[in-house]
Parts: sequence; structure tokens; C-alpha cells
Amino acid sequence: MQGLHLTADLHHCRCASAWLLDAQLLGVACRDAVQAAGLQAVGELFHSFPATAQGPGGVTATILLAESHLCVHTWPEQSAVTLDVYVCNFGADHSAKAQLLLDSLIALFMPGRTEHHRLQRGGLTPQPG
Repeated sequence: MQGLHLTADLHHCRCASAWLLDAQLLGVACRDAVQAAGLQAVGELFHSFPATAQGPGGVTATILLAESHLCVHTWPEQSAVTLDVYVCNFGADHSAKAQLLLDSLIALFMPGRTEHHRLQRGGLTPQPG
């Protein structure tokens, strides 16, 4: 098992508010970004949360990939988003595709500040001896 796990915390997003509030619209954008990156969607769930005293409810968009997953969470009251892209590199290295997917979603939200994290998951599997 080997893979690449990319995360990004987006602050001060300057995108249209619909990207932070509309689960179906965000879902379409995620689906399109997955396809453009050359990854394969095999399932999806887009969920809107109710408004609270702090402001409008955010959304979660999750796409299950043949290669692993994409998950987006929005906090419209904070103009913030978290992105999570994980790809298994079994059979082929999907790292460049994962980076392309993450970069395209970051561009969609137009953050004023971004925190990136990159984690290589798993190690070389020892050969039976």
C-alpha cells in the first residue's frame, strides 16, 4: 500500500458564495475537476448543512475515486474550505493527477491564504522471505 495524501486549508476565500453554499453546484465542479485530472469517480455524496446562529450552513462534497477519494468541506461563515485528496499508487503513480485535482479546486475557491500538507502514505511492502 502506497499513496499520496494531499490536504489544503483555504482561508479568506474570495469565490462566489454559491461555491461555499450550494452542495449540488459544488458537486458538479468536483466531478468535473476529477474528470479533468484523469481520475475515475465511482461514487459521490453532496450534503448541505443547515444554517446556525453563526451563519449559513456549509457543504460537504465527497467523491469516491477508483484511486481513493476527494473530500471538500466549506465554512461559509468563515470564508474557509478544507480539501482532502488521497490517491493510492497501486499499479500506477497517480500523484500528478492528485496534485492537478487539488490545484484546480484551490483555484476555484480563490483563497487569500492556503496551508498545504503532503503526506506519503504507506511504505514499501516487504517481500516475503
